Amino acid sequence: MRISDSVQCIDFPCLDTRRESYLVPGVDLDLACVSILLISEAAPQDPADGYYAGPQALFARTSLLAFQDAGAQVGSIQELLDLGVCLTTAVKCGKTGYGISSATIRNCSHLLEKEIALFPNIKVYLLMGDVAIKAVNMIAKRNGGPRVIPAGSTYKIRGGEFTFRGARALPSYVQAGPAFFVEKSKRKMIAEDIRMALELAAG
Repeated sequence: MRISDSVQCIDFPCLDTRRESYLVPGVDLDLACVSILLISEAAPQDPADGYYAGPQALFARTSLLAFQDAGAQVGSIQELLDLGVCLTTAVKCGKTGYGISSATIRNCSHLLEKEIALFPNIKVYLLMGDVAIKAVNMIAKRNGGPRVIPAGSTYKIRGGEFTFRGARALPSYVQAGPAFFVEKSKRKMIAEDIRMALELAAG
């Protein structure tokens, strides 16, 4: 099925996002076969750069490089899907500035919660960046639980044993977009986190 058939924003209340770049995964998926859900920050400003927009799309290219850095033998997003990896964003519209407000993350976390509920067999959540971490923490707290990922710098808490809805939750850094090519130290840590996710999903 297509996630976009079940997850839709109706009123677009957020003030710091671009409605015209609204993007929810519209690719056909066997949801039961997905074991890793990678959640990054926000949709790209140009939908043509989205995860499922083709081999030249920026988010697709940097994500494939990240998985290749981790040792995965993949050459396309379809091959990632075949591995049981689904890629999505915490915020479904592109951002207008550098940051994203807590109000926007909270609004979109309701959509993300609906999306997460579609997957019955997730073993690992890869939380790529602060926005994804905040969104999952908001979902957990809204449902009466504690925060999933503790406060603190990502580099200090990476590798901790955190769980969300019965699956491991791994905090990491954003792998989608131009920053991936610039910050080499983070690129190495991203590869380590993805490698751990793949091992946990296979175990």
